Amino acid sequence: MVDITHKNNTLRVATARAIVKVSKQETIDALKNNTVPKGNVFEISKVAGLLGVKKTPVLVPDCHPLPIEFTGIDFEINQLEIAITITVKTIYKTGVEVEAMHGASVVALTMYDMLKPIDKGVEIYHIKLLSKKGGKSSFKNRFRESLTAAVLVCSDSISAGEKEDKAGKAVCKKLEESSVAISSYEIIPDEKELIQQKAKTYSQKGINIIIFTGGTGLSPRDVTPEAIVPLLDQRIPGIEEAIRNYGQNRTPYAMLSRSVAGIMGKSLILALPGSTNGAKESMEAVFPSVIHLFGILKGGGHSE
Repeated sequence: MVDITHKNNTLRVATARAIVKVSKQETIDALKNNTVPKGNVFEISKVAGLLGVKKTPVLVPDCHPLPIEFTGIDFEINQLEIAITITVKTIYKTGVEVEAMHGASVVALTMYDMLKPIDKGVEIYHIKLLSKKGGKSSFKNRFRESLTAAVLVCSDSISAGEKEDKAGKAVCKKLEESSVAISSYEIIPDEKELIQQKAKTYSQKGINIIIFTGGTGLSPRDVTPEAIVPLLDQRIPGIEEAIRNYGQNRTPYAMLSRSVAGIMGKSLILALPGSTNGAKESMEAVFPSVIHLFGILKGGGHSE
């Protein structure tokens, strides 16, 4: 089963269709008049479809169990064809395409089973996904200009050569995956004035994203937030909340981090935790979605 623990919950919607074709008008009339011997075909097959959607991960091995928060089943008769349309919704980390298609298949099979005593020519075909939305495919970055980033590791021990940097490298990896060019990667000690100098320098150079990792804890030498906050034109609480919420769902200590996000000139400034997992999870929480910010700043998008 695919690991989805790094993903964020989003609204996921999928619509699927199946077609049941009968061989004679009398079958359609029996459907409409509710005279099929096995009972009300529409009502019974709808119930079967609901169960089919819910039972998908039991029968399809690689499907994740997930909360089904809405299932809608509709029928449309067109001559000798009955079109079954199912829409499934959830707020979760993975989509519901298979659930929708499985539900449509179960509805169609139930209809087949109920109609075969009166019509030996019933067929099922065109089981297909009509649409889906949610997740990465629905939130693609529309900002097309190339972006640059500077990554600064704030750590006395790493700058002294006593430890190896892993957090900064994790930040760089996620930036590269998000098609952001790394213009600079530095390791500096936990010095307030130096942190401020680096932020100002890179902002003046027009670097789009300036990320500091380290110095967001509660020890006396953790001064990154104190250095960054006075320089910001605007704080972005939503980014900070997203980072902490994502982390808190994975470790109970994320609430102790003082991550900072804001705008300085035309640059996005992020101050992230210095632990490897903290930095990696913080990047997973907001990238690549945060790149949408640059479309907003240029008047090419809007915030919700």
